[in-house]
Amino acid sequence: MEPQKVTVAGRDRRQSTTLVWVAAPLLALGAAWLPLEAAARGLSLGPWIVPLLVSVGFAVLVWLLRAATAPAAAIGLVICLALAEPRQAGAKINAAALTALVTLFVLTFAATRFGRANKELKKLAERRGGRRASQIVANLGVAALCAAMGWHGGCIAALAEAAADTVSSEIGQAIGGRAWMITTGRRVQTGTDGGISVAGTVAGVIAASVVVGAGGIGGALAAPQALLVFVAACAGLAFDSVLGATVERRGWLGNDLVNFSSTLFAALIVVVWVLI
Repeated sequence: MEPQKVTVAGRDRRQSTTLVWVAAPLLALGAAWLPLEAAARGLSLGPWIVPLLVSVGFAVLVWLLRAATAPAAAIGLVICLALAEPRQAGAKINAAALTALVTLFVLTFAATRFGRANKELKKLAERRGGRRASQIVANLGVAALCAAMGWHGGCIAALAEAAADTVSSEIGQAIGGRAWMITTGRRVQTGTDGGISVAGTVAGVIAASVVVGAGGIGGALAAPQALLVFVAACAGLAFDSVLGATVERRGWLGNDLVNFSSTLFAALIVVVWVLI
């Protein structure tokens, strides 16, 4: 491996490790805050039994399917718990957020395996051992933090952007075809950071709409808010490509930080809009 590539790879690993060490405690605190508060007030912890069991089951399933490593599945458990915790009195689980998370998993799991042989020939396929802990934090961490804060719209926007980003990349790489650099419009090879294709973009937008729909079940998102969340997710998808074409290609940010920044961008659009 060339010295420059070694340096960039090392920088990416350091950034990813830092992201996990900074975000993991915040995610754990976010998931534990409500039950700890309830325990401190002498209230029953019964409402958290179902979310905990569901989260453990989801983490085990993800690990058995080899969609994530054991450490990644453990962080996924914490994230799932943060999303699944009931936010309304009398509710047993946050069905809308949990449905959106499961929908994201199904879409990305299928997209990752679609055309895998072709992607392996191009050396673009996802590693067979499953996603690493840093990838889980990068894609789902913002959604979990938004859920812990009670910002459902921001949570779903982050999940929708993460789904759109993964699906667009995986489908675009599998199908191939023409790709263009988002900042210059020049033709680039499929899989190039910042490169976009028609097939990948369409697939990503569809994935975002499906996750937003899942996150709005039971009236969790009114029609105007659902539209805002969808637009924010698509904006985050475009922002991810811009970051890929600029700071990632220059080696300033690794893919995990780019993904984290893009989900944060999508979530902030919704949160800031609602607050204003």
